[in-house]
Amino acid sequence: MNRCRNIFMVAALAVAAPLAASAQVQVDSALPSYKPVQGVNGNISSMGSDTMNNLMTLWAEGFQKFYPGVTIEIEGKGSSTAPAALTKGTATFGPMSRPMKESEIDAFEKAYGYKPTQLGTSIDMLAVFVHKDNPVKGLSLEQLDSIFSSTRKGGAKDDVTTWGQLGLEGAWASRAISLYGRNSASGTYGYFKEKALFDGDYKSSVKEQPGSSAVIQGVANDVAAIGYSGIGYKTAAVRVVPLSKTGDKFVEPSLETVSSYPLSRFLYLSVNRKPNEQLDPLRLEFIKYVFSKEGQEAVVKDGYLPLTAKQAQRQLDMILKN
Repeated sequence: MNRCRNIFMVAALAVAAPLAASAQVQVDSALPSYKPVQGVNGNISSMGSDTMNNLMTLWAEGFQKFYPGVTIEIEGKGSSTAPAALTKGTATFGPMSRPMKESEIDAFEKAYGYKPTQLGTSIDMLAVFVHKDNPVKGLSLEQLDSIFSSTRKGGAKDDVTTWGQLGLEGAWASRAISLYGRNSASGTYGYFKEKALFDGDYKSSVKEQPGSSAVIQGVANDVAAIGYSGIGYKTAAVRVVPLSKTGDKFVEPSLETVSSYPLSRFLYLSVNRKPNEQLDPLRLEFIKYVFSKEGQEAVVKDGYLPLTAKQAQRQLDMILKN
């Protein structure tokens, strides 16, 4: 019996296109294979990022091959739900597509007397998508700001509302841009607001979606659309737009461009760990699995970028060392 219950996205694994796999990404050969131990059982609950829903499901399924008696429930309504769930003790893990805010850390610390532990598990490249037939060659962050933001803190003088304003010709010139994005509970929403909108405000015309797959579906079904989500949700029905910080040298998200792509970010797994105390076997072994060879292979399978062995060990040390 499969005891992994992903409340919102049981069948969503098929949504994610393997960007990393298509680029023939290989996990670091120095990563250790996971070695199971005795005495691991119980229930794991995960509440947080929609972006990481597929990845949490892959980790859960892999972990349960070693420990079939473990029950795992995964709920992904957005990164902002993770800190509250950890603080209230209603979740074992809080996956997040952004770091915790100071206010979230303060609330946790007020409840427990110490800060939550945030582990960087993998690397995502937040992508901008258009319909597969859209010929736009690339966009700068300033242009993205002028498309999505009402405040244009990126410096653009003009509000961009048509594809012709971005240089498209013919039938595209007068076509009004249709905007798709995430809702405010999403870490992706917050990250895009910070990096692409320069902490400005979204336009009221953005069609806010409850999940990343809904953004992709909206863009796929709307020829004039543009939207954003984690690169792992790419499908054949949409096209990734290369981006640039300054307007030249547009960069597509890939393993080779992770250091120069302007919207790269870590994906986090937050946990309640009391300093100077070792985690219980269930949580400890799940975290070890995430940073093992098998756990990082799941990262690649879901279209994200894996950590090196040194990066993984640094994260593990936050759990293993007092």
